[in-house]
Amino acid sequence: MQDELIAEQVNTGLVKQGAWDVEEFARAATIAVERLGAYVDKSQRGENPVVVRRPPRELAERLELERWIREGGMTPETFEKFLAVYLANGTQLHHPGYLAHQTAVPDFPAALAEFVHGAMNNPMDIYEMGAAAVVVEVEVTRWMLTKVGWDPDTGGAILTHGGSLANLTALLAARAAAAPSAWTDGVPGDLAVLAPCSSHYSIARAAAMMGLGERSVIPLDTDELERIIPERIPVAVERARRAGRRPMALVANACATGTGLYDDLRRIGEHCREHGIWLHVDSAHGASALLAMEHRHLLDGIELADSMVWDAHKMLRTPSLAAGVLLRRGEDLDRAFHQEASYLFYGDRSQGIDLITRTVECTKAELGLKIFCNLAWRGEGGLGAYVSGQYATAHRFWELARERPGFECPYEPQTNIVCFRRGCSDDAQIAIREYLMKEGTFHLSSTQIAGSRYLRLTVMAPATDEETLHRLLDAIDRASRASREVGRPGD
Repeated sequence: MQDELIAEQVNTGLVKQGAWDVEEFARAATIAVERLGAYVDKSQRGENPVVVRRPPRELAERLELERWIREGGMTPETFEKFLAVYLANGTQLHHPGYLAHQTAVPDFPAALAEFVHGAMNNPMDIYEMGAAAVVVEVEVTRWMLTKVGWDPDTGGAILTHGGSLANLTALLAARAAAAPSAWTDGVPGDLAVLAPCSSHYSIARAAAMMGLGERSVIPLDTDELERIIPERIPVAVERARRAGRRPMALVANACATGTGLYDDLRRIGEHCREHGIWLHVDSAHGASALLAMEHRHLLDGIELADSMVWDAHKMLRTPSLAAGVLLRRGEDLDRAFHQEASYLFYGDRSQGIDLITRTVECTKAELGLKIFCNLAWRGEGGLGAYVSGQYATAHRFWELARERPGFECPYEPQTNIVCFRRGCSDDAQIAIREYLMKEGTFHLSSTQIAGSRYLRLTVMAPATDEETLHRLLDAIDRASRASREVGRPGD
């Protein structure tokens, strides 16, 4: 009977089905803000485990997912209970012991931008769907181009949902330059991408997605720390030519995902300019050093590149995702895509700026707003100070670790990423990481360098201080002893 009454009211226009109850929204939003504020506060203080990993089925039951999906009916009060469980079962990025991955510890201005987007939802690849969002993104990307050293009036840029899409977009532009008819006639079989073994996996994935195939990725010679050896680039070019391929692009790292080390962009860029090779720089993590005067030199030569990527959801403290694709020549980005859709593209009759011609995505979030809000609150200086602070904390860990017996540090860090070993075996590094995660005190990652397994520390949380580093070193020693006691390889 109740269902019939509601249906009758909807049909007669008495009820606007699906319309917001603004008072209910305000109550729920207040609860969310209070809960999230308490969550961040406790996390920054290190009062909760840094990571919680329950079995999926158990976690689904704790969250009562089946019930809510089946029955609905959540209220602000029951949402509060759900949110408490949800926040307690994940990774606390604001925690001083969070030292694992290159994921931003979001600043609150960018979090506010996410909240605004969640309510507003302007998919802004076409101007008429989000004029303010488009203008904000354009100005943010012009700022990025300027920081790289390119003319924002002649350069090109777009924000994408992540570095993988950003790398793909840049390589599509490189493909358009090398094979202008590829979009309509198909990809020639002789293209190659030159890249070091330290490249992000998205480079090989992009080559495969573009129809070049993984075998089109020709390895560049690297040193013992997997950095490109510039004088050996001709060897890779000749290797490609012997395989019947011509270099479409050369990919350099600034910095490498695994080690945090920068390639020599100046020497690589000069070689690419001399021989007419498109230089793409994967600077997803390391481009933010452009904001820190004492670290800007690490990107010396970046202006020689043809394209680069810069992830704001790493060192610019925006929530995932917001990645910039930047090109020295804007027309190269315009040539990356050729598409017709009468319901979207109106040629010269459209008013404003349509970004859809420069991106894979048809629907895109208001990504620029997150970066803008952090800039508007903190300024270039504030973001640069954050970068410098995290780099300095990582360097301090390296200083402390190399003084400890049993620790091996293969290089001096250039960024907020440090690789090290405790003990001799690869298994020992895995055992130490697992021990710390089960203990809930520290979250580290791991990588391989020249075939050997290393623990990997990435300083992202502002709450990580020198006291944290001493406690971490003690915990690693404790984990190493524990692994030997249970018969796993240690020293």
